[in-house]
Amino acid sequence: MKKKSIKNISIILLFSSSLTFFTACNKNQNDADASGSFEAQEVIVSAEQSGKLLSFDIEEGDVITTNKLVGQIDISTLNIQQEQVEASMQTLTQKTNNPGPQIELVKKQLEVQKTNYNYLLNEKQRIANLLKADAATQKQFDDIAAKAEEAQKQMNVTEQQLVLYSSNINTQNNAILSEKGPMEKSVKQLQNQMSKAQIFSPITGTVLTKYAMAGELTAMGKALFKIANLDTMTLRVYITGSQLSQVKLGQKVKVFVDNGEDAFKELSGNIYWISDKSEFTPKTIQTKDERANLVYATKIRVKNDGFLKIGMYGEVKF
Repeated sequence: MKKKSIKNISIILLFSSSLTFFTACNKNQNDADASGSFEAQEVIVSAEQSGKLLSFDIEEGDVITTNKLVGQIDISTLNIQQEQVEASMQTLTQKTNNPGPQIELVKKQLEVQKTNYNYLLNEKQRIANLLKADAATQKQFDDIAAKAEEAQKQMNVTEQQLVLYSSNINTQNNAILSEKGPMEKSVKQLQNQMSKAQIFSPITGTVLTKYAMAGELTAMGKALFKIANLDTMTLRVYITGSQLSQVKLGQKVKVFVDNGEDAFKELSGNIYWISDKSEFTPKTIQTKDERANLVYATKIRVKNDGFLKIGMYGEVKF
């Protein structure tokens, strides 16, 4: 008789424990105002240059910092192009003309002409004085005056030639040297392309997926790896229209995630985005009012201590 009583008591205790468990689970489920899954801001890094991957020193799961160099694309062709442009720039000065010697020669000719012109002017004055004293003839004066006029014309022509020659040489040289500007821009463009051959991490985060390996050929725009900052996670939940008045931007909320059997880990969250448009409830999402057809997506920022994972299920209490 005692054995039967003990057995009945055990059954009652087991039933009571099960009832308490299911009640606790249902209570926790009812207490949750919304549920959803955790996300992270993911960045897919793509190649900005085409070529062979000489190095690509990352692995999935690696934590890398912002601007860390993680790979290098072959730029030997770009180096050759830069050397060719720089060599062409150096030959530009060899194509220019030095007007110095020729100008000096013309200047010496002009000096001789000026000396001759001054001599003729003196002779013209001397003969003019002799003409007044009836010691010279009018023909002598006219001849020397004509020579002086001709010498002045020659001198004027030489001066014009000097100016024109200098101008022509400078124009030719400027036309040649004007090619230097576009060449310098070409060098900068090549240097910019070479800098894009280096692969850097845009953010500090964890490498989620690696799409390429060292030694492979890559192309501009081809994805190389995906990275996400897992220090702060985003819990995307959907709330009903009746719950919309209970939430606001910047509001602190309680977030619950599974932490083993029959246990939940509580974290602090912060609402930072609420959709301004309603949408139909996603099939995989349960809301507090499961009969609601239209819901509003809401994002909650949660500090991650390493426990949270992408895709993990979470619940929130406003």
